[in-house]
Amino acid sequence: MTQAQTSETTSSATQWDMDVSHSSAHFSVRHMMVTNVRGEIHVTGGKLSYDPGRPESASVEATLDAKSVDTREQKRDEHLRSADFLESEKFPTITFKSKRVRRDGKKLDVVGDLTIHGVTKEVTLDVEELRGPAKDPWGGTRVGATAKTKINRKDFGLQWNVGLEAGGILVGEEVSITIEAEFTQKK
Repeated sequence: MTQAQTSETTSSATQWDMDVSHSSAHFSVRHMMVTNVRGEIHVTGGKLSYDPGRPESASVEATLDAKSVDTREQKRDEHLRSADFLESEKFPTITFKSKRVRRDGKKLDVVGDLTIHGVTKEVTLDVEELRGPAKDPWGGTRVGATAKTKINRKDFGLQWNVGLEAGGILVGEEVSITIEAEFTQKK
């Protein structure tokens, strides 16, 4: 691809800012091998570059506040913020930055770097096709998507656990993550 073609294709991409008040990040992890504990971490920022004619050229970034972890149980939340898990005083943000996008039927596989607890690993987000655009009541334009992935928390240095008397472990290693992202078009 020539330089002229690259700038021509790049110029058709629309720039978007994440609407953090309408975006969320949720996680789920097995507790005592019998049920799932669910929680939320607040999204604090993000951006999207997207060309509907070339979704494979998209790029996305997101930032979450590790100190905001909320499982609706104060003592558990404090433990998750501690050095046993997120160590949120030392590592206050969780970030994702895409590296490439692949079309998979009607969905997109967004491959990028996820950084948790100061450790960066490549993950793939399974993304439903971008929904919208839709005009909001204030004259803006919005798009949205749902992204899902699963990670092994130990890959990010989140090692803490307790063995159970009957066998198994207290906290599962696999963490399911779902992100609901809404973006507003830059003017």
